[in-house]
Amino acid sequence: MTFDVDILFKIAAIGIAIAILNQVLNKAGREEQAMMVTLAGVILVLAIIINMLTEFFDTVRVFLTF
Repeated sequence: MTFDVDILFKIAAIGIAIAILNQVLNKAGREEQAMMVTLAGVILVLAIIINMLTEFFDTVRVFLTF
């Protein structure tokens, strides 16, 4: 398993997009939708991180069986 810098850029891009959407929705008076967008972004990033952790633990398990 190699650590790709692309994943960091993907997470950063998601964070920037969510921050912009959050600010736009807050300025428009849609605080509830802004909260939902932020929550969706957090869930998306957590899914990416959980996938990475799953791959990491699978790799560790393979190395420990040798």
